[in-house]
Amino acid sequence: MAEVQDAKNLLLETNDEFRQLASQHHDLDERLVALESKHYLSDAEQLEEVTLKKKKLQLKDRMEAILRDHRAGHSAHAVSV
Repeated sequence: MAEVQDAKNLLLETNDEFRQLASQHHDLDERLVALESKHYLSDAEQLEEVTLKKKKLQLKDRMEAILRDHRAGHSAHAVSV
C-alpha cells in the first residue's frame, strides 16, 4: 500500500492531469460533505448529490487508470534496467 501512495504522491507532483483530477475530486468531496451534513435536502440538492457522486466516481476511475498506466510503465522500466 505504501507503494501505491508513493506513486500517487509522485503523480501529484509530476502529472498535471492527475493533479487537476485530484483537486476536482477533493472539491466535489467537500461539497458532498456539506450536503450530507444537512438534515433535509431539497429536490435540487438531492439531484446535485447524485450528480456529484457520479462525477466523483468518474474522476476516481480516471485517476486509477493514470495510476495503473504509471505503475505498468514503471514496472516495465524496472524490468528492463
